[in-house]
Amino acid sequence: MEKDTTIHNTKLVQEIQKKMHSYNIITDLSDFFKIMGDSTRLQLLMILGYGELCVSDLAFLLNMSISAVSHQLKSLRTAKLVKIRRDGKNIYYSLDDEHIKSILEVSLEHILEK
Repeated sequence: MEKDTTIHNTKLVQEIQKKMHSYNIITDLSDFFKIMGDSTRLQLLMILGYGELCVSDLAFLLNMSISAVSHQLKSLRTAKLVKIRRDGKNIYYSLDDEHIKSILEVSLEHILEK
């Protein structure tokens, strides 16, 4: 902290200091938003909010090639935003957990109120 810094609300500043997350946690959160910042990946996540789908279904819905969708799904899997389920030769994708769906719903709600 700089010597010329004056704290005006000492109590609140101390409370916040106790609750602040580490730099590593903030970096992970930043990476999370970077992954979600791509419009194609965001569309995939929103579609998967409706239910489990295979790559060909997702490719059809986005009017994209299967390989392009697979590439984006790989990024989402690496970031632990989607998970897979194998059924024979088929692989189905779904959101990793309900938190992802909640984040998308609240974010969309915020955008739609404008």
